[in-house]
Amino acid sequence: MKVLVVGSGGREHTLVWKLTQSHKVSEIFCAPGNAGTASLATNLPISDTDIDALLAFAKEKRIDMTVVGPEVPLVNGIVDRFEAAGLRIFGPNAGAAILEGSKVFTKDLLAKYHIPTATYQQFSKPADALEFLESNTQYPIVVKADGLAAGKGVLISLSKEEAQRGVREMMEDKVFGEAGNEIIIEEFMQGPELSMLCFVDYHTVVPMVSAKDYKRIGEGDTGLNTGGMGAISPNPLYDEALENYCLESIIKPTLDGMRQEGRPFKGILYCGIMITREGPKVLEYNVRFGDPETQVILPRLHSDLYEIFDAIIDDRLSEMKIAWNSEACATVVLASAGYPESYPKGKPISGLERVKDSQVFHAGTRSEGDEIVTSGGRVLAVTSKADTVKAALDTSYESLAFIDFEGKTFRKDIGS
Repeated sequence: MKVLVVGSGGREHTLVWKLTQSHKVSEIFCAPGNAGTASLATNLPISDTDIDALLAFAKEKRIDMTVVGPEVPLVNGIVDRFEAAGLRIFGPNAGAAILEGSKVFTKDLLAKYHIPTATYQQFSKPADALEFLESNTQYPIVVKADGLAAGKGVLISLSKEEAQRGVREMMEDKVFGEAGNEIIIEEFMQGPELSMLCFVDYHTVVPMVSAKDYKRIGEGDTGLNTGGMGAISPNPLYDEALENYCLESIIKPTLDGMRQEGRPFKGILYCGIMITREGPKVLEYNVRFGDPETQVILPRLHSDLYEIFDAIIDDRLSEMKIAWNSEACATVVLASAGYPESYPKGKPISGLERVKDSQVFHAGTRSEGDEIVTSGGRVLAVTSKADTVKAALDTSYESLAFIDFEGKTFRKDIGS
């Protein structure tokens, strides 16, 4: 089978890496890919948001399955376009991808179907939001842009002034473009976070092994939010009782609600959960694999990923027996200096060939002649497996010491 993977980050390198292990896959293309995917697949000079060009390529090359990594093409309807052309594609259609595409829609859905989440207010006029904040006495408070903002549209505000500044930036200054046309202001929840990823078809949901990611740039979970500076699997807080509760009280009611709304979901459902004093509550939904959770979950998958995707597309996930290996897995992200704000690009990377005991997944990299250079904020994810999370982390930290580029930044406390 010929497979097209859409995307360019660490998640997509991991997907390509795992799909190469399938005996059913003969050739993989990646659009646009990175320096890591180039060693396993044929990279294409096509943006992951150029649905017309992706569709034309899939038709021309008779691609047997397209796998979509990032959220933007899903929200923009790539699945609908491919299916209308009679092509097999893995992921939710636009009607279902709204779970990630609109925070207002998702919060309203959760409220309608009595699914636990933070209390909230929705605003489409900045004056109304500012007036609400003027009378609010509970801080911190969370301000969220409604639409997609590359993971940056969430502001945890410690004061009224900070929250009002965030509202003006989102709704008046349009720092996130149209994503800030509407906003959510919600209560600040406290507690440990849980990433719960599931394989989903129209009738069946199968949880993956648990993971925990580390979002903030600084050690001790300080500083700005990022796309993720590292991850571990399994999550030490996760057990069978917690999984069952989240499945029965959060995941299944959400999928039932989506069906009732005429938006049945199929693909990967990622639920960010906060374990509060009142119990687990939904932070957000994503409609694709997380990054860097993918880098610690897929290395633990024993089953054939292509066969799982194939079964989900055909709505026969219930027939699959998905197996996982018992080893723990950990990944540490190497980022560019300045990330998640402005950062340089084009810095040569050395030492990759010296890494023997870990798998290095590329995120923000590109090839320049014989060199591999940085091209993004998160550059590499150094991933290891071992009997314990601690042993896996020790290996990743030993391996990343071989790798160097100007401004190399990483957290030394992943797993703590």
